[in-house]
Amino acid sequence: GGVFWQWLHHSPHPVRALEAAMGRERSDSRPRSRSKGSNKDRSRSRKDSRSPSRDGGRQKKPSDYGVDTMKITDDDAAFILGKGGKTKEKISRVSEADIELFERDLILEIRGTKLQRRRAKKYAEGVMAQRTGPVNITADYDDDDLTMLQVPQEAVGFVTGRAGNFLRSVEEQWGTLMFFCEVGSGNRNRDYEKLAIFGSIRGRRGAELLVLSAVETKVPGYYSKIKDDVIDRDRGKDENGTWGTDTMTFQDDELSYALGKQGSTRKKLERSSGAVVQYIGHVAVFSGTKETRRKAKEYMKWLFDQLEGPVYVDGWEKRDDCTVIDIPGDCVGYITGARRATLGTMEEEWGVLMFFMNRREEKGRGRSEKLIIFGPERGRRGAELKVMSGVEAKNPGYFTKGLREKTSDKKTFDTDRMFFRDDELSYSLGKQGTTRKKLEGAAGAIMEYVGHVAFIAGTLKERKRCREFLGWLLQQRRGSVTITNVGERDDATEMYIPENCKGWVTGNRGSELRRMEQETGTYMFMALNERGEERLIIFSHEAGTKTSPTGRMAAERLVNEMIQEKLRDDGGRGRSDSRGRSPSRRRSNSRRRSPSRRRSPSNRRRSRSPSYRGGGGGGGSRSRSRRR
Repeated sequence: GGVFWQWLHHSPHPVRALEAAMGRERSDSRPRSRSKGSNKDRSRSRKDSRSPSRDGGRQKKPSDYGVDTMKITDDDAAFILGKGGKTKEKISRVSEADIELFERDLILEIRGTKLQRRRAKKYAEGVMAQRTGPVNITADYDDDDLTMLQVPQEAVGFVTGRAGNFLRSVEEQWGTLMFFCEVGSGNRNRDYEKLAIFGSIRGRRGAELLVLSAVETKVPGYYSKIKDDVIDRDRGKDENGTWGTDTMTFQDDELSYALGKQGSTRKKLERSSGAVVQYIGHVAVFSGTKETRRKAKEYMKWLFDQLEGPVYVDGWEKRDDCTVIDIPGDCVGYITGARRATLGTMEEEWGVLMFFMNRREEKGRGRSEKLIIFGPERGRRGAELKVMSGVEAKNPGYFTKGLREKTSDKKTFDTDRMFFRDDELSYSLGKQGTTRKKLEGAAGAIMEYVGHVAFIAGTLKERKRCREFLGWLLQQRRGSVTITNVGERDDATEMYIPENCKGWVTGNRGSELRRMEQETGTYMFMALNERGEERLIIFSHEAGTKTSPTGRMAAERLVNEMIQEKLRDDGGRGRSDSRGRSPSRRRSNSRRRSPSRRRSPSNRRRSRSPSYRGGGGGGGSRSRSRRR
């Protein structure tokens, strides 16, 4: 039909769109390669699907940036890809190189600096070698990215986990690549196995200490034998030259308190201080720069001081790692929550350490108490705004009385303020705050509503993006939104949807768009271009990759899957404008059902009138599983 070819003509990625429409879209686990003669198509595919996002490819490349290729076998290709392409993504993440596998040609393409390409090639060779036996590590394997750890033979299976699950989880948590190997001539020690850990200095240390913690539970006392080697490893090898390791020893009752429920206390100390914090037996190990280690030990001391009574941090005014808020006395219990549940939730969400501080003689005397928040600036601001929102709900006007709107032109981290009317506030908040969270996540900013004031925190680019998203959201209440020059943005993807697929893609009252937004962390809605043509725009600061579950590319995949499903149900026919449907979609087309909607009650519930443009604040959508 005419509309189908119009959609294909306007699509920013016509080759991928055609593949999707004909049901031949590449699967996540085994991407289709292109022949050597299709240079134009290959370049488009590589640009759109490289592993790390690159802000639209506009960043200036280093002088030693280049391209290497590796010829591999079909069996090697399966190992390099891994389940769902995760192994390829892992190699790319650890090496910081762009990697693309062209299966038809069996060529692995690696792009990056000389060091990045060297590391990526080394990692790929190591992964492929595991297919035929133990990996042999030679002296030239170490590019300041390798830690070798001896694991007792009786703990190897425990450390590996069932089907390698434990090692994979450690890799995921710390951004590393890990496998057991042989060293040098390959003479194997029957008492120990060598575990190779590749990655950044912080990632390697985090993975190493996590493995040692597991080994210590299986072989008690093993850490004490290698303690000196562990503590001295990588000393002074970071950019600042202050990298090191400190330790503290706990008694049994102290250890359970320092660990917290399911390790929550250890995790918040790690995230708020920036140091690697791990417990190996009864020993707490702190690894990081001198500054981060100092913070971690201070925070730990204050945690234990609270067991004795109120804690007050002298000189907090001069510290650059804390924020202090005055909380009204009648709101302290509300902010704390039952058994500290509310504070704990905010600490986990924002990666901070929070507690009320008072001098012993001041306890209970004042009408307010000081809440101190420790952590990185972004985390502290997010937690602070969350607390302000809670206090404002209990005590209206406490933080907002006398406030005015503010738009900062500061390029670095700062906060803007926007005021809402009652109807605008409920619409932009959404059910259980879903719309606010959606806009916040897609913009990469921090947004919190304190009374009728929206506080938007982040860099200048993040704040501007978030204000734009809010503006478009409120415009949709009045009718169609026109957005031009989308091609010049690095946070948007345009998709021209066939006319007979629009209602299917948006879903009942936008339910399908909401589902895809929630799954991929994006903001999506139908908008007009400068020619008055309607298309779907996917917004997010994260471009994503071909296999990542979040980002614009993930959302684009989900939309293409829905288009394929609809076209298959309709026999592959696109509906033309001549069948009486208004191009503007402003007429009452909601009463007209597509053929697929007449087939069953389930289809009837899942479809939706094309007149819905998405992006609304109701948030009352109902997610439904779809055929994949």
